[in-house]
Amino acid sequence: MKRFFKVAILSAIFTFLKMIAGFIVGKVIAIYTGPSGIAMLGQVQSLMNISVGVATSPVGNGLVRYTAENGVGGFGLGLWGRWWCSGLCVSLIIFFVFAPFGFLFSISLSLILFDQIHYNWLIQVAVCILPLSVIGIIISSVINGQQNYRQYILLGMLSVIISTLVVIFFVIYFGLNGALLAIILYTAISGVVMITFCFRESWFKIKYWHVEIKKYHLISVINYTMMALITASAMPLALLIVRKLLINDIGWAGAGYWQAVWKISEVYLGIITIALTTYLLPQLSVIKESVLIKKEINLLSPYIISVAVFLAVSIYILRDVCLSVLFTQDFYSARDLFLYQLVGDVFKVAGFLYAYPMIVQARTKIYISLEIFISSIMVFFSYIFIKYYNVQGANIAYMLTYFIYFVMAFIFTNYININMKKA
Repeated sequence: MKRFFKVAILSAIFTFLKMIAGFIVGKVIAIYTGPSGIAMLGQVQSLMNISVGVATSPVGNGLVRYTAENGVGGFGLGLWGRWWCSGLCVSLIIFFVFAPFGFLFSISLSLILFDQIHYNWLIQVAVCILPLSVIGIIISSVINGQQNYRQYILLGMLSVIISTLVVIFFVIYFGLNGALLAIILYTAISGVVMITFCFRESWFKIKYWHVEIKKYHLISVINYTMMALITASAMPLALLIVRKLLINDIGWAGAGYWQAVWKISEVYLGIITIALTTYLLPQLSVIKESVLIKKEINLLSPYIISVAVFLAVSIYILRDVCLSVLFTQDFYSARDLFLYQLVGDVFKVAGFLYAYPMIVQARTKIYISLEIFISSIMVFFSYIFIKYYNVQGANIAYMLTYFIYFVMAFIFTNYININMKKA
């Protein structure tokens, strides 16, 4: 517990920096582009979440788990290298299979996302910079798996600072097009930072990334790849559809109000999610028994959920201040959209916490089924409630979706997982 709070403090500093950076970027974009620009920004972010998530699916949580699970001794035996090389190979295969489709269907994707075709160049740029994003995720996963929290967070902070400066420069000098391009370059910049500062690390040598791949390692990585593919595509795709429903029924401005509230939630929730990702995933990876994993989750849950509630209440009380400071007066109508969104945020944090055993133990079928189900009902609820409650309907749908997610994840961890054999 003491170690978690040390990581949480570092993560809080990191997240505070991300919050400030996100607020500055949001303010600049709001000033230069308005609500419609914020909505377009949301479309680009969802696109990047999907494309980067798909390309890096073999080198995320799986690499963190197997690096942590094999411990320091695995390095001398070359065990780490087998996992790393397996993840890298699967990631490259995914990239070379899907990259051509990005170019072939760039015009169609531009029309779907932005209602116009001349943003197809954004799709093409996104495809071209994916390798750098993959490298960045690989390196950060290895550092996290080694439980080198200090380096992991410091490099993340440096990436945020550089990326933020790039975004501000592009927005000021190139307007909306610059903002959209900068968001696409964000993860690639992180990759450049990771390479620059880890190039001389002992584990970064080619011999650890070019080793014999065994079937067991490959299958294990593919299991995590399948889970990560669903995570990277299901909910981001659902959000694209929800945003499209808002645009069609209410307009770009309404979608921009919803995106502004979503952005605030996304930023402040990083305080919790970064701490969980940094500490909990490698920590649970070394625990062999499901009962002990359940105990660890239940031990942390009161603290984590309390923090989520405190942050949500604080944001609600200060929502007018947040909107005026982070955006402009054009976004004042968004003040009525916070309540259901923030309640949904608390359920989301609780659900994520209790879903970690599925990730750590590679419960592939259960995890994939849950992600697809949750994403589907998010779209379904949004379609229904937007018709009756306009923009507020999307927030009601979000709250109900993650309440269901929390209940299902809680039941799995406490009543199902303890009777299943670990993968």
